[in-house]
Amino acid sequence: MKKVMSILGAMLLSLGSYAGINVNKIDPPFWYTGMLNPELQLMVYGEGIGDARVTVNYPGVSLSSTVRLESNNYLLVYLHLDKDVEPGNVPLTFTIGKKRITQNYELKARAMKGCERKGFDAGDALYLLMPDRFANGNPDNDQVPGMLDAKVDRNDPNARHGGDLAGIEQHLDYFTDLGVTALWFTPVLENNMQGGSYHGYATTDYYKVDPRFGTNEEYCQLIEKAHQRGIKIVMDMIFNHCGVDHVWIKDMPSKDWFNNPDHRNNFVQTSFKLTPHVDPYASQYDFSQMNDGWFVPSMPDLNQRNPHVMRYLIQNSFWWIEYAGIDGIRMDTYPYADYDAMSQWMKELNEEYPNYNTVGETWVTEPAYTAWWQKDSKLSAPKNSNLKTVMDFSFFDKINIAKNEQTDTWFKGLDRVYNNFVYDYLYPNPASVLAFIENHDTDRFLGEDQPQNFAMLKQATTLLLTTRRIPQLYYGTEILMNGVKAKSDGYVRKDFPGGWPGDRQNAFTREGRTPEQNECYDFYRTILNWRKGNNVIAKGSMTQFMVQNGVYAYARQYEGKTVFVMLNGTDSETTVPLKFYQEILKDIPQGRDILSGRTITFGEELKMQARESLVIEL
Repeated sequence: MKKVMSILGAMLLSLGSYAGINVNKIDPPFWYTGMLNPELQLMVYGEGIGDARVTVNYPGVSLSSTVRLESNNYLLVYLHLDKDVEPGNVPLTFTIGKKRITQNYELKARAMKGCERKGFDAGDALYLLMPDRFANGNPDNDQVPGMLDAKVDRNDPNARHGGDLAGIEQHLDYFTDLGVTALWFTPVLENNMQGGSYHGYATTDYYKVDPRFGTNEEYCQLIEKAHQRGIKIVMDMIFNHCGVDHVWIKDMPSKDWFNNPDHRNNFVQTSFKLTPHVDPYASQYDFSQMNDGWFVPSMPDLNQRNPHVMRYLIQNSFWWIEYAGIDGIRMDTYPYADYDAMSQWMKELNEEYPNYNTVGETWVTEPAYTAWWQKDSKLSAPKNSNLKTVMDFSFFDKINIAKNEQTDTWFKGLDRVYNNFVYDYLYPNPASVLAFIENHDTDRFLGEDQPQNFAMLKQATTLLLTTRRIPQLYYGTEILMNGVKAKSDGYVRKDFPGGWPGDRQNAFTREGRTPEQNECYDFYRTILNWRKGNNVIAKGSMTQFMVQNGVYAYARQYEGKTVFVMLNGTDSETTVPLKFYQEILKDIPQGRDILSGRTITFGEELKMQARESLVIEL
């Protein structure tokens, strides 16, 4: 009897050892045939899965390697996909001792070739919005059972307000009427955080839309409907960090998955000073603190030097392109991640999608710094970031100083903008630089005093939409939304009026807007719809003139067509001799100002009203 009990005990122990084998999740959840890179990394999650042996039985798919991490609850499976592998379900068998399970992994056919995907460019006008603050189309998803943050309070500028993808979809006609051609949403992926993270920059699942915004299927549906209206969708991604409530922090795959992983006992924050990248005298201490420090305690810094981490992130970006059909990527905190790893990502993305585009956030106001980051820059050679589009923080800085100044010929007012463009010789491709006058991380251009800055807003927007840049607008400015960050970021991220049931005002309609708001909206609507499909602005050369009598002027020219822009950067009426511009005006007697519809006659001089903006088609 004693022997029988001993055998039974051994059998139970054996069963207990193998009963725990399971696969809870695989990232990515499926993949696509016909990709240039034949290697596919699968990150398999499951208790004790690290002990498993893996076998594959599918024509055209072979097992390259398995990587066991320090946590036994992860297993990295690398597969090789032959060039001609067919779509279908690939059986993956996981074996631990005598226990085995088989999980089917789907390979899908691509909707189109990578070269057929077209990104955003200078012919587009991007409209940046925060889904949580734009419109609440489905109040039922405001609170989702089981998520860590249940607070929804529109009176708290730093809480969730309930905006979602359904709200954006319900207002696609608004964007069409306004004339924007691309929408950039702040991140929509799951941010299941104790502290909230309404803004979306603390990812806790890279393959799942946050349920309070909607579902993956609703995101795809929104993109499809936007495409039907000729509107592109730009996805905001973050490779530098994730959210502190990500499973990778709760159960760290390996100590080198993050930079400075001992955050509870020895928290290291980034210096936020990005100059060590370009500083020839930078100390290793300064570089490491900037590059490897955490953004904030709630955003752990991922280690892109770990090849498994970077392969996961690269694949994630490709997956969203293939799965959802996004038309571009905006990469958050670009210089805070490892340079070489990000360069490799961009190289692979450019090869897979040669006509695609990614813009990287490079927040330094010196043009030489920004140009250093653009693809093929001689400033960073022999390094090459392979990043096609950078953000023009210099333009943002200059125009926000200029709005409070009178323009003169020595660096005041719009002369600052003139000098900003002087440094375009630093950029390998100035037409692939993204310009803006405000965004979700800055004070709004109108600050706290709308009427005083309205004329300057029109000038700044005219500049933004007619110069040699990719322009980015910020939601609500077309209806005079204002605010500053003095108290918190929430004050520049207010709700769009009319986006919530029961709102006292509905600024989505002409009847719901004030006369002043309609004046501003009509200005934006006029110039944006004129700009749409206008090759002079999208592809034309640029000739700018030094400031004369407070007037900054420049011309855009393409295939025999000319647009001449004149901006009076002062609060006084001024008269400017037209002899300065004869190389553009020549003997042309008149032109049409597209903003007002007026005919502008060219004589010896032209009188301009205070802060007047003219966009003249010759």
